[in-house]
Amino acid sequence: MTRLTPEEAEAYRRPALEALGEDDPATVQESEPELWRRLIEQAGAHLRTRPAEGEWSVLECLGHITDSELITSARYRWVLSEREPTLLGFDQTAWVARPDRAADDPALLLEVLGVLRRANVALWRRTPAADRARVGLHAERGPESYELLFRLQAGHGRLHRAQAERALAHARRPRPVG
Repeated sequence: MTRLTPEEAEAYRRPALEALGEDDPATVQESEPELWRRLIEQAGAHLRTRPAEGEWSVLECLGHITDSELITSARYRWVLSEREPTLLGFDQTAWVARPDRAADDPALLLEVLGVLRRANVALWRRTPAADRARVGLHAERGPESYELLFRLQAGHGRLHRAQAERALAHARRPRPVG
């Protein structure tokens, strides 16, 4: 994994933080599993349809968010338990491209996301403000506090849900005949 410059790290974080805006990150994250459930229902037969080569389907977006929640769950706990722990990055493209990803059960992904999200929001709510400032050292992005990680995860979810909505809209577009 390549270490980003502070400017590159900020450029990476900016879209997620802008997607969150001033909204409460816990409230945003609490509502997300239900929003994903509705999107999965709406997708129906288009669940695994990619809008274009190299772009992600609705299912792949959900799989990524679930993977991200799993990784972030560990990051939160390392930051809260250890002194400036190293936080590993992960190659999201490689994880989404796993050969078995297309066979993922969306109901199971939703269940895992929901359980992890409930546990993570509960952890956030019971963590004192002083502990939210604790820092981990992300292998690519450098120092990140628990609060920043939590806010990033909320915005990140919004970004990928919007991506999934665009994938579904593309899949539903009428195709030219002939």
